[in-house]
Amino acid sequence: MNKYTIHPIVVGTKVFDKGMMTYQYDYGTPYTIPIYSWYIAGGEKKILIDTGEMHPVISEDREKAIGGKIYTLEEGLARYGLKPEDIDVVIHTHLHTDHCENDYKCSNAVFYIHEKELETINNPHPLDYRYVEDFIYEIREAGQIRTVSTDQELFPGISVMHTPAHTPGGMTVFIDTERGKTAITGFCVIRENFEPPLQVKAMEMEVIPPGTSTDTYAAYDLMLKVRDMADYVIPLHEPEFAAIESI
Repeated sequence: MNKYTIHPIVVGTKVFDKGMMTYQYDYGTPYTIPIYSWYIAGGEKKILIDTGEMHPVISEDREKAIGGKIYTLEEGLARYGLKPEDIDVVIHTHLHTDHCENDYKCSNAVFYIHEKELETINNPHPLDYRYVEDFIYEIREAGQIRTVSTDQELFPGISVMHTPAHTPGGMTVFIDTERGKTAITGFCVIRENFEPPLQVKAMEMEVIPPGTSTDTYAAYDLMLKVRDMADYVIPLHEPEFAAIESI
């Protein structure tokens, strides 16, 4: 069975209120999140999970805030001797802009996207301004999209599960690594969402749902499901991975 290595590449950041990550907790606290593209090495195909921002803000203060270096997608992949056109597969956790702005650069890749996410980007609700259909225009016109409609194994040791905690078509990716079954969450959270502080646990909450979700109750339950299915959880925007070479 394949044992993959996950390489976090920081391809952007956002500075906003921490409550955007942690529902009903820590509102009013300025917070910087890294935006990742995850390079999955160890199999026959060169795989990315999400592609990140096209023009990331690269500044000393943002790199200090996340504890790691920020790259363009080209710079990040070059660390592994790759170019965007070398990528064979992109798996999308979801299609908010910060996760798909570089899709067009991966001109030879097949893109796996959940059907609900494709429906949503075609007709987003006015409350969710983070969908911009233009960013998947090239890959859709080129026939690069493979629509995912069921939970399934895409490749040996890599499977996806529909987890609409943050967006209607969010997918969590499970990857077999040396640490066991590792989940890259299909919803935007940090480590604190899965490991709440004592004052939150005292309210009998095991996890903190994403700050923005399609259904907060359902998001809470999905987080527990992902946590219990995985040996190791990678929250999609956790800063601790910004300084880590591999998982």
